[in-house]
Amino acid sequence: MSDHTPQSAVTVLGLGPMGRALAGAFLDAGLRTTVWNRTPGKGRELAERGAVVAVSAEEAVAASELTVICVVNYDASDAILRREEVTAALKGRTLVNLSADIPDRSRSTADWASGHGIRYLDGAIMTPTTTIGTPASVFLYSGPAGLHQEHRPVLDALNGTHTHLGEDIGRAAAYDIALLDLFWTAMAGFTHALALARAEGISARELAPFAQGIGAILPPLFEQSAGEVDNGSYSGEGNPLTSAVSTMAHVVHASEAHGIDASLMRAAESTARRAIGLGHGDDGLTRMAEVLGRR
Repeated sequence: MSDHTPQSAVTVLGLGPMGRALAGAFLDAGLRTTVWNRTPGKGRELAERGAVVAVSAEEAVAASELTVICVVNYDASDAILRREEVTAALKGRTLVNLSADIPDRSRSTADWASGHGIRYLDGAIMTPTTTIGTPASVFLYSGPAGLHQEHRPVLDALNGTHTHLGEDIGRAAAYDIALLDLFWTAMAGFTHALALARAEGISARELAPFAQGIGAILPPLFEQSAGEVDNGSYSGEGNPLTSAVSTMAHVVHASEAHGIDASLMRAAESTARRAIGLGHGDDGLTRMAEVLGRR
């Protein structure tokens, strides 16, 4: 049974695909939901489901103790929140920013909020719009723990997993950036693999089952590698960097033989060879994390 009541209120600023999904989940959970978007018209479907469509951002903010903003980045959120009327309406209320940007922007926004009497939590959404309102959604938050706990009953209406990562306001954005790094690098690698396979007469559908097999290998490797990085062991047992760099070179050569840009793998190979040049040839691939982090 939910802790919130049907009278619980929340405001959602920004009605792009994710903002609409958030507002829809709040509505489905029985919360009184006020919405606003810079471009009129996007709230029509939500209004049909019971949302209140505010005529201005300041009106939307004034309607609820808790405001959730989700726009493309912090340039966009600043353009909304730092208007004098909106800032004044937010004073004494809580703002949760689920827009995506870098940790320093989270910290500067928190400083701005503190200076204007606005209670602030930063956050990140780690799953696509289709998961919002389902157990598969994943939300990360950082900032004052008490503030997060106070608003958990409303935030939990979004369903899924909600994790508070600590008091450092930039921590959620730091997780977001690191995990996006993993996602986009992996997807870029996959698209490159498809191009290389296609050049050799292998269709994407033919390769996909074997690619999924590679994907299934990764979770236990992530766990093992994380331990190695944290304890500084960088074990190369079974697959030292000297061996790994050889197979990276094969990918580069095969790609370029077909006229396929191999810059992605060349970058990885270059870092691996740098680590070897520093005397780490017998270490594992995780040594690259330490080498990349050197200044």
